[in-house]
Amino acid sequence: MPLHVPPAPAPALRSVLTALSSPTAVREARTPSLLRAQGPTTPELPLPVHVLDRVTAEGVPATRLAGWRFLIRCGERAVAAAETMLTPDGWAFSHFFEGPYITSTEHALRQAETLPQPYQPRLLSVPSLYMLTLWLHEDCTADGSGGHPAATDLLVPLAPAPPGIAAHRPHRVAELLPVLTNRATPTRLLGSPA
Repeated sequence: MPLHVPPAPAPALRSVLTALSSPTAVREARTPSLLRAQGPTTPELPLPVHVLDRVTAEGVPATRLAGWRFLIRCGERAVAAAETMLTPDGWAFSHFFEGPYITSTEHALRQAETLPQPYQPRLLSVPSLYMLTLWLHEDCTADGSGGHPAATDLLVPLAPAPPGIAAHRPHRVAELLPVLTNRATPTRLLGSPA
């Protein structure tokens, strides 16, 4: 099934296009693959990046929109990514980067396209575990900038995933969220004060 990629805010896309056309922004970025790119580079697959801050007492994941991420394609593959952030003046380019999450995101998106049900792709960051997941939201008509993971949504951990969590294996939110919550909650040492 095709994925229903939510439209990025126009100012976010414009800020990335401006940065890509700026020799200074590209040169100052610590992304060798972007510097070595032969041919035109284009921002594609805008994905809203949500951050999992906490899980409420009712078991509802509290998330917030942190930005939009664009894969930067040169030829047949993504060579980097561009991140945007919301400022008091609106959406602005934040930075370029590269690394394993670029390839892992592309791989997870290709996997998601083979699923029988359509989804809206998003990214969900779990900072307390240094983890990033592809969040496949069942409501394809939803505004990509809002909402919380539903129990039946899918989370696909991207590589590198934390030890004991398999990368690229889809999990229902209801199944993976308790595991993430337990791992993110520090355990008290025996005999320590409550």
